[in-house]
Amino acid sequence: MSKVAVVILNWNGSEMLRKFLPSVISYSALSGVDVYVADNGSTDNSLAVLNEEFPSVKQVLLNENSGFADGYNKALAQIEAEYYVLLNSDVEVTEHWLEPMIDYLDSHPEVAACQPKILSWRQKDYFEYAGACGGYIDHFGYPFCRGRIMGVVEKDNGQYNDIIPVFWATGASLFIRSADYWNVGGLDGRFFAHMEEIDLCWRLRSRGRGLVCVPQSVVYHVGGATLKKENPRKTFLNFRNNLLMLYKNLPENELRYVMTVRCMLDYVAAFSFLLKGGVANMTAVLQARKEYRAIRRDFRPSRKENLEKTSLQVVPEQIKKSILVHYYLRGKKYFSQIDRFYLK
Repeated sequence: MSKVAVVILNWNGSEMLRKFLPSVISYSALSGVDVYVADNGSTDNSLAVLNEEFPSVKQVLLNENSGFADGYNKALAQIEAEYYVLLNSDVEVTEHWLEPMIDYLDSHPEVAACQPKILSWRQKDYFEYAGACGGYIDHFGYPFCRGRIMGVVEKDNGQYNDIIPVFWATGASLFIRSADYWNVGGLDGRFFAHMEEIDLCWRLRSRGRGLVCVPQSVVYHVGGATLKKENPRKTFLNFRNNLLMLYKNLPENELRYVMTVRCMLDYVAAFSFLLKGGVANMTAVLQARKEYRAIRRDFRPSRKENLEKTSLQVVPEQIKKSILVHYYLRGKKYFSQIDRFYLK
């Protein structure tokens, strides 16, 4: 069994492999570290590129595109390692990116997973939207990060270089103990893609396991390489999966209130898309709510299991107020502007 398995899930991404895999190979050349590409049933020339240009990379071949969540579950089930690193195919890593995370988990057995500092590949002095310097959620399930609130992404001036606990670590570069991954059931394959890593981290955190950001490790993420930000399919998955995540993990005494407020906020979001001419995205929000209602009962066993296994009734990294109020009404656009009392 290797110490670390860096696993890149690929689907029709041969050009991404050509562009970003060289940095992963070069800067992951450590004793006990193996680099894998798990191919999610690609129909392009990805396998030919791997065989001809990257013969040192190990391969896991899946028969069909199972999505991000189940694709990783199926791939990781075939890999033995103490630590997994789930790494997007559009990530450029830097020298010594692995060592800080290995060292931290080796010396902190109470921590299940961590992430590096995620900077934008396009603007390398800015944080990247999907993960930045560690993730949080508000009372109503809206994710935000150190370095990114809503659509505002901060410049990296070293203001978030401390290692701190987070609510969720991004799936773009998720460093996790294999034992913890499987102890909570892995990613929820029913999500297909989007929000699945937040759901995984919520399960870990509610069962008392720690999550941190280790900014001494740095990677650059393109982001949006598979689905663009305003893609209706992405809108649908984000809204549907966010509701499913809330249903699976919210304490019983919060469920009715939070879901009632979210219903109102989702219709506001749909109307906002309409005002901006985004009819397809408005429809995606409404379809997401419809599908959530249709399949919610299928998630009852998961909710029951999560509540039974919860040992941390209050997760400190989930704020008990609305980030929308902080952003839109209070005019606070940066994580550093969040008052300490607001995080309680």
